[in-house]
Amino acid sequence: MNVILLGPPGAGKGTQAELLVKTHGLVQLSTGDMLRQAKASGSELGNRVAEVMERGELVTDDIVIGLIKEKLASSDAKGFIFDGFPRTLAQADALGGLLEEAGVTLSAAIELQVNDKILVKRILNRAEQAKAAGQPVRADDNEETLVQRLEAYHAQTAPLIDYYAGKGVLKPVDAMGEIDAIANELAAIVSEAGA
Repeated sequence: MNVILLGPPGAGKGTQAELLVKTHGLVQLSTGDMLRQAKASGSELGNRVAEVMERGELVTDDIVIGLIKEKLASSDAKGFIFDGFPRTLAQADALGGLLEEAGVTLSAAIELQVNDKILVKRILNRAEQAKAAGQPVRADDNEETLVQRLEAYHAQTAPLIDYYAGKGVLKPVDAMGEIDAIANELAAIVSEAGA
């Protein structure tokens, strides 16, 4: 079973992916986490990733696809949750090729639907809570970068909604409610897709 979580930054993809990992035993492939790990490594690739992320831009397809290919090849998981990938039509085509190469299919592309204005408030609140708790605040958790990331999402990632609808695997979910209610809806979709 392989599931894609679509939605703008801060829509709850990471939170919901973690809950699906616990309930369905899938492996979460978060490109955001993989990129943050690369950034923290201090390697040449990590420094390139850091520069791109701090500008609020998307990293190149070849870097992201290489990371995903490594993870698919090195795991014997019963399925994956793609969190933050694909972000472009080119990446969607590349993922389709990678899955085909691995002999597996895409079960569902779940679109977490949110209101941009409320989303910005949610992210700024997340940053304030982290700061108040003495935890590190993500470099991209500021209004200017978030607005840039939302613009990039709408320009480059939103076309995936029609792409996956055309393949008959798109499942829209209202992601403005309570975490548990959203999780229950996602769990039902994943259970149905895996049946």
